[in-house]
Amino acid sequence: MWSFLKYVFATIVGIFLLGFISIIIVVFMIPTDKSVNIKNGSVLEISLDKNISERTKENPLAGLNPLGGDEESIGLKEIKDAIRKAKDDNKIKGILIKATLSGAGGGYATLEEIRNELIEFKKSKKFIYAYAEIYEEASYYLASVADKIYLNPAGMVELNGLNSNKMFIKGTLDKLEVKPEVFKVGEFKSAVEMFLLDKMSDANRKQTESYLNSIYDHFLEQVAKSRNISLADLRNISNEMLLREPKDAITYKIATDLAYYDEVETQIKKEIKLKESDKIPFVSIGKYADVKGKKENSSSDNKIAVLVTEGEINSGKSGDNNIGSESVVEELRKLRNDKNVKAIVLRINSPGGSALASDVMWREIQITKKVKPVIASMSDVAASGGYYMAMGCDLIVAQPNTITGSIGIFGVLMNTEKMLKNKLGVTFDGVNTGKFSDLGNMTREMRDDERKIIQTMVERGYEEFTSKAAKGRNMSIEDLKKVASGRVWSGKEAKERKLVDELGGVDLAIRLAAEKAKIKNDDYKLRYYPIEVDFFQKLTDKLTKQSKITEKILEEKLGELYPYLKMLEYSKKQDLIQARLPYNFSTK
Repeated sequence: MWSFLKYVFATIVGIFLLGFISIIIVVFMIPTDKSVNIKNGSVLEISLDKNISERTKENPLAGLNPLGGDEESIGLKEIKDAIRKAKDDNKIKGILIKATLSGAGGGYATLEEIRNELIEFKKSKKFIYAYAEIYEEASYYLASVADKIYLNPAGMVELNGLNSNKMFIKGTLDKLEVKPEVFKVGEFKSAVEMFLLDKMSDANRKQTESYLNSIYDHFLEQVAKSRNISLADLRNISNEMLLREPKDAITYKIATDLAYYDEVETQIKKEIKLKESDKIPFVSIGKYADVKGKKENSSSDNKIAVLVTEGEINSGKSGDNNIGSESVVEELRKLRNDKNVKAIVLRINSPGGSALASDVMWREIQITKKVKPVIASMSDVAASGGYYMAMGCDLIVAQPNTITGSIGIFGVLMNTEKMLKNKLGVTFDGVNTGKFSDLGNMTREMRDDERKIIQTMVERGYEEFTSKAAKGRNMSIEDLKKVASGRVWSGKEAKERKLVDELGGVDLAIRLAAEKAKIKNDDYKLRYYPIEVDFFQKLTDKLTKQSKITEKILEEKLGELYPYLKMLEYSKKQDLIQARLPYNFSTK
């Protein structure tokens, strides 16, 4: 036995030392010099091949994981900063947008921010070219602002409208003999429909058609304006799917030229006056983001803080893809007590999550806005729990194509008794000290009095949600409930219904914050929070956990089913009462 224990102990020590040595080796392998040499006549290349988050997450090891995890991403802030710097940088002569087969890596509100920055860039009179083998709607939305839009002669433009295809697993649950116990408030709170129905309800179909058409109408309006095509003509091109061959894109003025990539390079060389044999000095958006821009004009101690919150909402600490109420509360307290911070912009990109965690953050926002202005800036999604965060702010700013609203509450439990007994032969028995001691037990049929307790909790949560929303939006509870009931809205629809104050991006929210704080002449410094944790601290933390590796293996094995497993896992870990969007969104 002693020999066995010594062997086990030695193995554990060996693994620890190997991990430690690996970290040391990696540290010395990674270059620390981030200086970028920009040559005269450079072209800024924007490749739509990375996920776009709110801020770039430092990860020098991205792509080195043999399992393919830790995908590279780039921050919206860094992309916009780079385009602004390029506008005034005499060494940058133009921009090339390269769309990829995987499509753009951000939602439509994110793309709106980048698109508007590109339009501003054009005032410099520098060129913008775009090239793709295939354009889908999202990548074309950015490309549509270009002076020249090149399409591969064998490629295509997918301009045929948006769609929403939802999965329903009622039949699967029936076959498995799993009975869902569903509790909700709101006719449109459709997150639970996948467990109860085999197709969309009339209410869900109505809301989906409404916000999807609103987002696409805005898309068509902006593209028509950029391409100097009538809105009616563009809508007909899309509805009838008239872009069936590459040459159709030229005929209908969707693209300017059919060309292979080498031909595009030839045109760029002519534009920047290079010889055919010369190499174009491209600089990627990621590298150019490291180039220092102009120094801040203000010498003032005044600060406008942008607090970035991104992901699912839960209690506890924030992680890579989740908003932890404890972390957000801590940040708000720090910013509230910092006398130099004159106003806060709360940047929200979240489909919601825990109703309790959402309420905890709402309370801290209430305390903070009594001390200094708090402006909500909605990104791609700020719905349900995401809207819960925003509704307590002084003002709410959203893009026309932001997904928001979904003011509703739901809870789901799964009765697995028959599945476990009939499929696996597993039964359960136990002892309780009270009538409701095992409330929520998923291995037996729920009683009516138990259902009533949970439904009452859900209804109370809905009343809390709507009453606080009504107060925050300065509406009567009756008027608020007319646009609540779990219904999802586009940002444009939300503004029409007084759920949003202004349409615009984070820059507008920052200006409004400065105005609210009575700061004149841009006499402030802009700071983003939370302050980024050192990458190697994150790496050390990750090396103590195996969950990421296990998760990646499951993703590889399950493929398209993986998101649904994640959803079920998420539902097990989170609070019973959820303020969450009914579905996830993607531009792909």
